[in-house]
Amino acid sequence: MTYSSVNTIWVLLGAALVFFMQAGFSMCEAGFTRAKNTGNILMKNLMDFCIGTPAFWLVGFGIMFGSGTALFGRIDPFILGDYGHILPAGVPLWAFAIFQTVFCATSATIVSGAMAERTKFSAYCIYSLCISLFIYPVSGHWIWGGGWLSALGFHDFAGSACVHMVGGVCACIGAAILGPRIGKYGRDGKPKAILGHNLTVAALGVFILWFCWFGFNGASTVGMDSDELVVSAGLVFFNTNLCAAVACCTTLAVTWIRYKKPDVSMTYNAALAGLVGITAGCDAVSPVGSAVMGLIFGAVIVFSVEFFDKIAKIDDPVGAISVHGICGALGTILTGFFATGVSTEKGVFYGGGFHFLGVQALGVVSVAAYVALVITAVFFVLKKTVGLRADPADEIQGLDVSEHGLLTAYAGFAMSPDTSSADGEPSPAPVVVSGDTPPAEAVTVHRVPSFEEGRPKFTKVEIICKESRFESLKNAMTDLGITGMTVSHVLGCGQQKGRTEYYRGVAVEATLLPKVQVDIVVSKIPVRAVIETAKKVLYTGHIGDGKIFVYDVENVVKVRTGEEGYDALQDVE
Repeated sequence: MTYSSVNTIWVLLGAALVFFMQAGFSMCEAGFTRAKNTGNILMKNLMDFCIGTPAFWLVGFGIMFGSGTALFGRIDPFILGDYGHILPAGVPLWAFAIFQTVFCATSATIVSGAMAERTKFSAYCIYSLCISLFIYPVSGHWIWGGGWLSALGFHDFAGSACVHMVGGVCACIGAAILGPRIGKYGRDGKPKAILGHNLTVAALGVFILWFCWFGFNGASTVGMDSDELVVSAGLVFFNTNLCAAVACCTTLAVTWIRYKKPDVSMTYNAALAGLVGITAGCDAVSPVGSAVMGLIFGAVIVFSVEFFDKIAKIDDPVGAISVHGICGALGTILTGFFATGVSTEKGVFYGGGFHFLGVQALGVVSVAAYVALVITAVFFVLKKTVGLRADPADEIQGLDVSEHGLLTAYAGFAMSPDTSSADGEPSPAPVVVSGDTPPAEAVTVHRVPSFEEGRPKFTKVEIICKESRFESLKNAMTDLGITGMTVSHVLGCGQQKGRTEYYRGVAVEATLLPKVQVDIVVSKIPVRAVIETAKKVLYTGHIGDGKIFVYDVENVVKVRTGEEGYDALQDVE
């Protein structure tokens, strides 16, 4: 066989980009879940690749690409057989093998997001092994290894069904068997929003995935040594990007209408939905078809996430079922409508009739049924043996500690505490205040009993306010003659009546909000002047303006000079 350096480099470059998708999945899943499980998420995304790589080398590759039957390749440990019949032109075996290995790892890693925050690490490692060992390779043989779907003309260019739908189906079955996270549903059965702890990290993960998708789809041409392949790669790149962008715009509009504000996490999910959906037909549809498909994916992702959350009650923290399962299946079927006939039969909208569409639908149903059947058996065996779900106490504490002995993935940073209890209800929290307040009552002033008469009067004024108002408050206090203040960042718990916020389509209940606490001790300056100045600066008339607490102080001691009482305050007020 004569090797092509151009084709080989193209395939290896694609393999490197697809490998880096593991980083994107890690960040995306970690950002959309709670901080107490970050280390566990990162470990799972590492180990599904590290376990899947030798498993695919040992057994999976032979099952997927071996010259066996229409249903099954062959058991070929360590890839020692002849695969010349399946290798792309000019690409050596080991270059093709690593390219397919990273695709296998992508399918396995999809599952971790949907089952996040409550799955035993040992169980995760075992079912990831099963996916890489025989679940993904068998369905892959049908589609890409010369199996029965390939013979029928089924088209899945880069893996909407073969990779993403397989992972999405496994995720759906696993999340359903596992059950929802503690605190996800109230006693009335209504879902509660469990906010991801770091949307910045999640966004970075999505952009990494988007970047890597150009390798995922683009390198699936497995060659660049002809004009035809060069043109095809250009179309693949353009369609991939266009579909994701249009899906984002569509979800932006849909969530803006439904929730009164555009939903951040859902819109980022839409980018992935568009990327997943176009993967099957990115070489076969026109840019117009890609854009229309993006519109469909952008709308479907919103209603799919809501369906699984509110109706099916399958808890999917990152939307993996909707993104990979639903949009992967839908994208494969839509290829049967929008294919222009360049690399496949013509789709329905291009006069090709319903044969090709029927083949696409048959492939989706067959692969989904096979994967669902096998992964269900795997999960039930795990449930009865090593156990599938973490103990409730471990889940509440966080899997970082219970599974890995990791106190926190953010050493040196204070993270918001989780207030869920074992019965699914929030632990006692500060009173929720709602409604706007008239100016005369805008800031509540609380007092504690004063000291007896005849002693120097020292008063501590504690002000809780929004971070955005601190500079104005500081300047006003300086103008009043106060230069000594103790400032702390605190968290307040509250919810605004009439201003419902949504996270992934679910109304957000009382949540922790960043505030500033300013402590001032005065003696010479009238307390009333401090209070009135603070009220004037902080008042907007809306909930969250703040509170002022007034306390009597027994004494003040200046450490540097040893001065006490009135004298200790004279250079700070």
